[in-house]
Amino acid sequence: MRKLLLSLMAMMAMLTVQANDKSYTYLTFETTDGAKSSVEMASLKLTFIGTTLIIGTESYPISNLKKVYFSASDESSSTGIESVKTATINDSVAIYDLQGHQVTKGQVKRGIYIVKAKDRTYKMVFR
Repeated sequence: MRKLLLSLMAMMAMLTVQANDKSYTYLTFETTDGAKSSVEMASLKLTFIGTTLIIGTESYPISNLKKVYFSASDESSSTGIESVKTATINDSVAIYDLQGHQVTKGQVKRGIYIVKAKDRTYKMVFR
């Protein structure tokens, strides 16, 4: 059944998918451990050998695939970090440790904290 579904997706991948005026030019594969690999649909070639899916030079056991979806960019290189900035605690409204407990400025030690400012929430490393 999975082989049939992936085969159908491969046929659909030959077309550029469009939704909301955004072109999706990559087919992204996410494994059960969270790793992502994106293949440009223009050069997409899927091959099945037994229970293994081969995409270009990459191969995946079908049982290890968590998701397969269309994307507008190569998601295999994204980190989720928009930018790194230097900030002061004075701008913060509230500071939380990773267990969710609110801490005061004086309680902050080395480590990672969630800092809720007026406009956004940040994950910050204090050294």
